[in-house]
Amino acid sequence: MPGNGQRRAAPAPHWGWHQLTDGWARRLVASADLSPGDVVVDIGAGAGAITEPLVRAGARVLAVELHPRRADRLRRRFADAPVKVLQVDAADLRLPTRPFHVVANPPFAVTTAILRRLLAPGSRLEAAHLVVPTYVAARWASGRAPAAHRWSRHFTARRGPTVPPRAFVPAPPRAAAILELRRRR
Repeated sequence: MPGNGQRRAAPAPHWGWHQLTDGWARRLVASADLSPGDVVVDIGAGAGAITEPLVRAGARVLAVELHPRRADRLRRRFADAPVKVLQVDAADLRLPTRPFHVVANPPFAVTTAILRRLLAPGSRLEAAHLVVPTYVAARWASGRAPAAHRWSRHFTARRGPTVPPRAFVPAPPRAAAILELRRRR
């Protein structure tokens, strides 16, 4: 404990990151049923666990990552791939102005803000497969989510498979679930 007028150093920022294992990342991308050339946003791209199978699927990826070192690593890792790395807070993300998909394991702390933005009037979202807390997936899939009366006219929401804690590194305290959103035709 500091004494004699000494100050404690400020705590290091807490990034709260739980990356999907490679197998679960591949499974998530496969469930999205993408076509080569699709524009796909990977929110919370981390080290590229989801970005890699998206590239293999032929997607043009916008990898969103706030953490500076991870963003830099993504740029180097995917320098020769159709990947644009955006170092921006997911809650402040400007979405593409042309049709796009989202396949992501976003930071849980900004899940609701992201969902509201994806489903806002004027969004060009075609479909999303998002790893979210199980209670969020249940709430949005049941139609009890914020502004459901508005967005449910244009989108469907479905709770997909449970994602167990062992599907993440490091493992979070609880399971998550995949929330699937699709534009109505």
